[in-house]
Amino acid sequence: MSSIEASIKRKMEMAGTPLRSWNIRINRGILTGLNEAFIIGGDVKNELVSLDPKSAEIIRPILRGRDIKRYNCNYADLWVLYIPWHFPLENDDSITGPSEEAEKMFREQYPAVYTHLLRHKEELSKRNVAETGIRYEWYALQRWGAKYRDDFSKPKIVYREISDAMDACLVAPDVYINNKCYMITGEHLEYILSFLNSKLFTKIVLSQANVTGGKGEGFLSAISLIPPTDDIENIIHDLFIRKEEGLPQSDFDKAVENIFCDLYGLNEEERHFIYGEDN
Repeated sequence: MSSIEASIKRKMEMAGTPLRSWNIRINRGILTGLNEAFIIGGDVKNELVSLDPKSAEIIRPILRGRDIKRYNCNYADLWVLYIPWHFPLENDDSITGPSEEAEKMFREQYPAVYTHLLRHKEELSKRNVAETGIRYEWYALQRWGAKYRDDFSKPKIVYREISDAMDACLVAPDVYINNKCYMITGEHLEYILSFLNSKLFTKIVLSQANVTGGKGEGFLSAISLIPPTDDIENIIHDLFIRKEEGLPQSDFDKAVENIFCDLYGLNEEERHFIYGEDN
């Protein structure tokens, strides 16, 4: 790092608290193992629900990495068949491998979805050969967020794992994400999101992502950020409201940048480095 980058980084690390100590959770999206079977378009979703209204219980909107943009996302009318291991007996801790009883109940309770997946049974059974049919049933998702499934039902920050920028946005409850994304749930989401999308973060913190192996949970949880006061959080929230009401994105960004530069006590030279040509 240049001397000015190193100076800013020191100020941020000295003043901030690592995100791992905040009341937040950082988790990855789901891994289907075969998107052709589990990811469906709106037309197929409507067909499954028309055949069996109960199908709607296990169909959820899903976002892919490519759908996530800076401060917003593009819904592509895609849906995931959210089927945990041993479904519908996923809460039975006594089940440790593929369950014939679970499959029988799935077939009886969700016939339309079962029939849809049955068309892909051969391919589904050839997924992770060390696990499929050994640890879980052929019709289940490969990774379904067993330890944090409830977080999908909460408001969350979602960001792309693979991109040069952070590309983070707020995503509504009950919208799911694939394994090309990470999500942050918990407190101070607007404040954290503003920081992740700031030039300060991009120039000083994000540039180090490759050193730590990418933008995964390990990288993000180590980031130092000053916990917000109520006043700062109210100012940030007001900016989000004004943006929804028409405040230009450039004005929103400048206001956010000023807030974080003030918080970290950056001097004029350091601010000029962060602002660049926009100063």
